[in-house]
Amino acid sequence: NMKLSWLVIWAGTLFLNPVTADCNITSQTVICEESGKNLSNIPTNLFRNVTKITFKNNKIILKDSDKEILQSFINLTELYLNENMITVLYNNSFCNLTKLIILDISNNHISTVHKAAFAGLNQLSVLNLSYNTITQLGSDVFTSLKSLTVLSLQRNFLKSFHIKSSFKLIKIVLAGNPWTCSCDLLDLQIWLTASNVTMENENNTTCTFPNNKEKFSIKTAAIQSADCKIEKASLENTVTSTSAIKLKSIALLTALTPNNITGNNGTHAELPLLGKSWTFLAGVLGFVLSATLLIFTAIKCPTWYRYLISYSHRRLEENDSETFEQEFSADMNSLPTAPGTNNEDPIVIFEKIQATVPGEDGFIEDKYIDSYVTEES
Repeated sequence: NMKLSWLVIWAGTLFLNPVTADCNITSQTVICEESGKNLSNIPTNLFRNVTKITFKNNKIILKDSDKEILQSFINLTELYLNENMITVLYNNSFCNLTKLIILDISNNHISTVHKAAFAGLNQLSVLNLSYNTITQLGSDVFTSLKSLTVLSLQRNFLKSFHIKSSFKLIKIVLAGNPWTCSCDLLDLQIWLTASNVTMENENNTTCTFPNNKEKFSIKTAAIQSADCKIEKASLENTVTSTSAIKLKSIALLTALTPNNITGNNGTHAELPLLGKSWTFLAGVLGFVLSATLLIFTAIKCPTWYRYLISYSHRRLEENDSETFEQEFSADMNSLPTAPGTNNEDPIVIFEKIQATVPGEDGFIEDKYIDSYVTEES
């Protein structure tokens, strides 16, 4: 009877979800290796009490819907997602899988691993991240993995790896990465030497840079801790100096541009930030350009100025000619007289000058005299 019931369940599963027709599904395991279906999603109709799931060689990218389905397998102990299309491990990608012991996500396209990607995997013992494109791993990525004993980072693009002393690994695989044997790798080297961890393929886990340390094992390559301390101190001083300069600049900027001023009604009006005062700058530039253009026009085209000044002429009065003769005689009398001349010479000269002027009638011709005055005369 039990066999018959399991057969009915299995047949119903195939009928409801034909995509898993080529998978080996039992009450405890789900194996869809190279099923020929090219699964892009994790099937939804799997038994929730399964302990092992294998989706090797498919096209799963581990979307949000896939993560929600995985969270329902609370009894899962082994999960194999190797040779799929995963690119990023986001936070809480495997949360609620508290009984998971083995996680294999090798041979994907993973380039980024978020800080809390493995949160909740309290019992995880084996983690395989090999053959991906990971360039950097934060020191806190594996903090929650208290039970981790085997870690494989083989064939990635890691140049350095900061590790914490709380790691209790038994075996680690680091071969095939372009390691740079500099101060950034010193803490890993110290940890490898001080701990009891076994580094698999140690002879192939070598430095790539610098050239003088190429082919040396990252565990034995000469990295002087004293030089690293000096470099670290110099870097800290540089950072401190840069921070101090930034703080001074901010303080000076704050002093030059106060946040508010007092308005006409006694209230405080906020001033715009210096970085957003482009309108004020545009106004200043417009004023300067306008003033420059006005001055240039006044220098190059003075005709308007002469036209304006010409309106200050006035009509010559009848007694002005007598006043002019008296002033002219006084000026001539004040001049020194040369020998052989007498005091009557200036009068004679003035009369001669008057004789040369044709038809003086006591008026100075002015083209701006009103027309009605001309008609009356």
